[in-house]
Amino acid sequence: MEKILISGVRKVFRIKAGGDAARGDEPGELTALDGVDLSVRAGEFVTLVGPSGSGKSVLLDIVGGLASASSGRVSIDGVEVHEPARNSAYVFQQYALFPWRSAIGNVEYPLEVRGVGKAERREKARQLLALFGLSGFAERYPNQLSGGMQQRVAIARALASDPEVLLMDEPFAALDAQTREILQGELLRIWEEIRTTVLFVTHGIDEAVFLADRVVVMTARPGVVKKIIDVELPRPRLDHIRSSAEFNACRREVWEALSDEVKKAQRDQEYVLETESAS
Repeated sequence: MEKILISGVRKVFRIKAGGDAARGDEPGELTALDGVDLSVRAGEFVTLVGPSGSGKSVLLDIVGGLASASSGRVSIDGVEVHEPARNSAYVFQQYALFPWRSAIGNVEYPLEVRGVGKAERREKARQLLALFGLSGFAERYPNQLSGGMQQRVAIARALASDPEVLLMDEPFAALDAQTREILQGELLRIWEEIRTTVLFVTHGIDEAVFLADRVVVMTARPGVVKKIIDVELPRPRLDHIRSSAEFNACRREVWEALSDEVKKAQRDQEYVLETESAS
């Protein structure tokens, strides 16, 4: 059953000058997405990969109701998205925690906004912090927590309202490699329990393969879906699977689809720099 349906989504930004006609731009416009079609099934974990500038985060913003498409349609459970939906939650690359609230206060916030009673929201927040191994840090403030701990709190806050759709924009990108792999495992452990629908943007091929049921490869700008790759690896996914032949075969398939797009994006960036220096 489809949970998220993306149909013909196009996104054009107005810019002061320029525009690349070869990329479908009109003068004074920049086309970020140019007809994206994608469906995500209920309970599925889908990762989006693509070169810088391919519109991955823009697409996620449109699905989350944080931005509007220039044309096309996004729906969740058949309801068209025009603003942030109550049944979805967003986790950003930067932790975006309230510095004046403790860890438990941050996790409680979405429940507080919805009018949940103090005792009930406090209990729910404590349960979520425990899931992430943060019971002993409930009263700490963000500046007293490591980066990995802060992102655990941010994910716990997103899960507090039991979202049916979880949108994640490179949530582990700012973390060191070891912490990133630990949090990938923790995220999957919790996802196995709740089976919310996840759309996850990443630049990391290994991360995309390790987490996903399907990896969606996007083209260089303007972004469209180039290829969708099924990840036929057993669940639950344990760390040792990263060294398996099956994992490496899937990783190669993603890279083969992505490598030409990365080269195109690099050539486009070099052209922009040359044009700017000549003007």
